[in-house]
Amino acid sequence: MGAMSTQPHASPEPDDREAARPIDERPTRIRVDLERIAGNLRAIRAHVGVPVMGIVKANAYGHGLVPVARHLQAAGVDQLGVAFVEEGIALRRAGIRAPILVLGGIFGHQIGRFISHDLEITVSSLDKLRQVEAAAEAMGRRAVVHLKIDTGMERIGVHSYSAGPFIEAAVASPWCEVKGVYSHLACADDPASPATAAQVARFAEACEHFTRIGAPMPLRHLANSGGVLHFPDTWLDMVRPGILLYGVLPDPASRPTVAVQPAMSLVSQVVYFKVVKAGHAVSYGGTWTATRDTRVVTVPIGYGDGYPRALSSRGEVLVRGRRHPIVGRICMDQFMVDIGDGSAWNEDEVVLVGTQEGEAIPVEAVALQAGTVPYEILVGLNERIPRDYLGGASLAPVAA
Repeated sequence: MGAMSTQPHASPEPDDREAARPIDERPTRIRVDLERIAGNLRAIRAHVGVPVMGIVKANAYGHGLVPVARHLQAAGVDQLGVAFVEEGIALRRAGIRAPILVLGGIFGHQIGRFISHDLEITVSSLDKLRQVEAAAEAMGRRAVVHLKIDTGMERIGVHSYSAGPFIEAAVASPWCEVKGVYSHLACADDPASPATAAQVARFAEACEHFTRIGAPMPLRHLANSGGVLHFPDTWLDMVRPGILLYGVLPDPASRPTVAVQPAMSLVSQVVYFKVVKAGHAVSYGGTWTATRDTRVVTVPIGYGDGYPRALSSRGEVLVRGRRHPIVGRICMDQFMVDIGDGSAWNEDEVVLVGTQEGEAIPVEAVALQAGTVPYEILVGLNERIPRDYLGGASLAPVAA
């Protein structure tokens, strides 16, 4: 049934039809609905009633850094957030003019690049503040900074209980414009966790120092996706949704208090069909054996694309609107699917994440099957998989 032809090409030289084909024909694709992302931005903004910093770090959670940032900018996002200076520079080179905060820690030799590309800097200690001041003075340009307060994450930032001298020094700096002050919530994905209330209290206490010294209060931002979903007292002056912006809940404990829609589908096609005889094993290590004559199809995507090997003999895909199990170990570039007594032909669509004929496999379910979190599934899908964009303007690749 639908067996793949093994006939060789008549000639190794490409003909006119070959030359006219798009360079990238790979049947495995990521489809990104940009209008859904814009719709999610609108839903989040309506829910919280304050400005939104759209987080586009890690290739926009696998959705594509530049295309997503362009669309968010067109949709009126208030600010963008990235993890590293390189991500911010890539956005500036792509023509993104929205304010961009780099959320990660900084190294002294990088600071000039922040300033020259008009990127806002996370300052997480008094020593880092002095380094920013020195670089800004040397360039003759003020740096725009956000002060990072550690309220319980223990990652980067000045501890809330010792933030006073840090805040005073930043406010007094002639070379730093203190635009924001923020912290990060460690447990907000779980609405039952008491940790968030403690972090809110610590952050409020640190921010009171601006009032005590008579300084204007900068933008206070605290809420990540979990905060947006569950904790209104974290919304403050701006929120920083990441995974929620892409229509995905951050944790099985999270409540869907905002009506968002998933923006990503991961699809491929059947590349081969066979009947595996009863007693025959499938894939590396022979970890799965057919108990009866079984129809098995091969799908051309694997852990080399970031599809988790942990889904071996655990994951499911959709073929012709029906769920079918992955069997045997997932290979670097391919895996096999037991379609039982079902039918499938070469080039039939296979849905790994998304919907087909009324059935759905959400990324949250894939993460549970793989024993991980949705974040890791999304950001793990690498650049070997082409991305197609729906709902936005044509987006050509941007040179570095």
